[in-house]
Parts: sequence; structure tokens; C-alpha cells
Amino acid sequence: MNDQSFKPVTYDPSNVLIEGTGLSASELTKLAPRLVAARDEVLADLEMVNTGATVPSAKQPLDAGFIDLPDRLLAAYRSDNDASEVGRIISAAQRLGEMVDRFVVIGIGGSYMGARSLFESCCHPYHNELSREARRGKPRMYFVGNNVDNDDTQGLLDVLGRGRRADGAGERWGVIVVSKSGGTLEPAVALRQFLSFMRQSLGDDQTLLPKLVIPVTGRDSNLFNLVTELGCDAIFDIPDNIGGRYSILTAVGLAPAAVLGLDIVKLLEGAAAMNARFRTASPGENPVLDYVGVCHLMEAQRAATIRVMTVWSQGLEALGMWYDQLLSESLGKDERGATPLTAVNTRDLHSRGQQHQQGRRDKLITNVVLDEFKREPLPVGSSGLNQDNLNAIAEKTMPELMSAAINGTKRAYREDRRPTADIHLPRSDEASIGQLYQMLMLATIVEGRLIGINPYGQPGVEAYKKHMKSILSGEE
Repeated sequence: MNDQSFKPVTYDPSNVLIEGTGLSASELTKLAPRLVAARDEVLADLEMVNTGATVPSAKQPLDAGFIDLPDRLLAAYRSDNDASEVGRIISAAQRLGEMVDRFVVIGIGGSYMGARSLFESCCHPYHNELSREARRGKPRMYFVGNNVDNDDTQGLLDVLGRGRRADGAGERWGVIVVSKSGGTLEPAVALRQFLSFMRQSLGDDQTLLPKLVIPVTGRDSNLFNLVTELGCDAIFDIPDNIGGRYSILTAVGLAPAAVLGLDIVKLLEGAAAMNARFRTASPGENPVLDYVGVCHLMEAQRAATIRVMTVWSQGLEALGMWYDQLLSESLGKDERGATPLTAVNTRDLHSRGQQHQQGRRDKLITNVVLDEFKREPLPVGSSGLNQDNLNAIAEKTMPELMSAAINGTKRAYREDRRPTADIHLPRSDEASIGQLYQMLMLATIVEGRLIGINPYGQPGVEAYKKHMKSILSGEE
């Protein structure tokens, strides 16, 4: 790894090795040459993009630029510092964070889900409820433009309108708006509405408006033209060769993370470390290839068409949802592709656990486990009221309870011949999350090449957009 100050994310498929319902070691060994060939194709795709070679029609679109993006951003930051893309993001984010007490991320799909997962996994779980001092001077964060929900939108406008002073002025807030094309209806409508509300809240001081908006978009988009007219001076690109759901490590995710005070350099270092392992490690020691091999064989040979990502931390739920979108839009084509599902345990053991334990054998469960929690272990505690019969475990801590739940659940599944695999995150921090983002994005495109599906583009989603606009314009 490039940086030895953080531990590696690991993948353990040992509980998938179950005769009959799971896989054998020989099946995984037999698949290894195909996995290596798929990796070689992915790296050749990247070379094609980087050299400007003609892309064959069968590979279009080819949005492979995300692969080496962490390495390129880090190299530029180390050489040019403040003048680099990362330096500019940090500077713009710091300025916005100092100006506002709340900020809103406007975006949909990959344009907001990564930022939300960073917020929930790396920040205090009740960040927005804390005082400014307890938030280390960082603003509260909200999301809009990911739906056309009338009441939800107006509810957020209500929140932003609170705290008005006697002169009618309101608490200052800002916006990060993300849309590569600028033509997606939901975020475009939200931006129009929230800019109008911001103008009202600023009163006579309209010169502040362009300083309170950070746009992240493509250079030829409607959004770029709009924010240029608005006078925004900190506009960040989504590169042409990076698609929305692979854009978390561009300004799409880095800008909101930086406003929150997260260490985006560590995030990129984690992703770069995963890149190094992906490029050089052999199957059996390569978390990307091993994850793809298990998922593919379980689907192809054991009809495990549902992939349950079970996160054993509430803060990782949004990361699971981000991955749901990544896998669904990338491989859900040509009447193929596994169905992803996120579960949060121990919570969902009391809702989905029965079905996972004794329902159809069409699932592969991958546990995402934290090896270390951020806070000191909280004990159950002793009590003079022992009607709950918990004094016997009074000295046990919450992490010990979680460990018992994880191991007990895996044991129960193993006894019933239900295959499970584990992804181990050292901590829920920037370096670990950066590794996991890159691992899952790389795994998705490797699997696409392995099964002959282009993992880029989303033709099905474009159809809904077209029909929606047609209905609204009165053409139907």
C-alpha cells in the first residue's frame, strides 16, 4: 500500500465454501484465469481512454476514467497543492463552510448518494442536532433534488427559513448542486426553487448569492451555463469519461465531504491503495477479484440472483444504498444482473432475518463488518432493577454484543447451509471508506467484462426521463 498509516480492507469468503449450496475451492481456482483476463480488459479500457484511442462501438460508452482518478488527483495535489483540483475543492469548501450554518446538496442518483454515504459513515450520527461548537464549526447538511416530493421539499424550505431575526433576515445557508448533464429534471427543478428561496432570504445583499453556490457539472451542460450566468466563481467539473454512479471520488463527493471537514486526501489515499492491490495481487489475495469470483459463481451456478449487503453499523446504510444503485444500473441489462439489497443488522434480523434464514436459497449475503468502533465501548451496565435479567452480562459492552450477534448469525446460516462472505472495514473512516468505494466500483466493471455486459451507461433510465418530459410538455 502507498500509505501504511491505515489498515487494509479485507474480504473473507470462507463461509461460502459449503458443499452443495455454496462453492468449492476448486471452482474458484478454475475461474481465476477468467478473472485475470477481465482485469486485463478493464486496465486496457483505461489505457484506451487515457491515450485517446478510438473506442469500438461495442464498448461505448466507456467511462473508465474513474479508475486511476484517485492516483491522478493525489499526484496533482502533492505537486501543486492549492492550485490542484483537490486544493481548489478544499479552499471552496472551507469558504462555504465558514459562511453558512446549513448547506443543501442538490442531486439525484450517483450525484447525491455517495455524498450521503460519506456523511452518514464518517460524521457524528446526529451531526445536524449538535451545536456549531460540537460540529467543530462545520455546517449542517441536507439533501434535496433526489425526488419530486412536494411535502419533503417544502419541509426543508421550512427548516432553512427558521431563525429569522427581527429585520426579517434568515440564517445563512448554501448549496452544492450536482448534475453532470444539467438536464435531469429533479435536481434542475430543486435548484430553481432553492435559488428563488435563497434570493428572498438574502434580501438586499444579492451579491452573496453566487458565493453561496458550489456547482459540480459538465462543461457543456445547461447547469454550467446557468451558474456561469449566475456568476459562480467556484465551478467544478465532472470529467467526460466518468459516469455519475462512478463519480463519488470527483468533486461530486469530495466537495460535500470537504465542507463537512472530512479528510478527502485520506479518502483518495484509501482508493489509491485499493487500486494498487487490484492491479498487482493474484486471485486469492485480491479483494476485488475474489469478490467478483464469489458473486459471479454463486449467481451462475447456485442461482443466487439476490445479493444482500448486510451492514453491521447503522452509519453504513447509505453506503449500501449507494452500492445498490451502482450494481443495479451497471449490470441490470439484457434481462440479466443480480438484484442488490441492503440490510442493517442487528435491526433487520427482526424483519428480514427469518426470510434470509429459511426462505428461498436465492441469496448471497455479504456482511460488512467494522473491526473497530470510533467511540469507547459502552457497557450494558448493572442495575438494581434486574427484572430484565441483564445483570449477568452487565460488564459486556456494545461492541461485544455486536460481535456475538455477527458470529451467532453466521453460525446459524452456516448450520442451515446458507453461504455468507465478509468484508472487513478497519474503521468507519475516510481511509477505509475510500478503499471500499474503489473496491466495489472496480468489482462492478470487472464483473461486467466477465459476463459480457457493458457496465457503463443506463439506457433504461433514459427511457423514463424521455416519457416524463413528454407527459409534462403535453405531447401525450
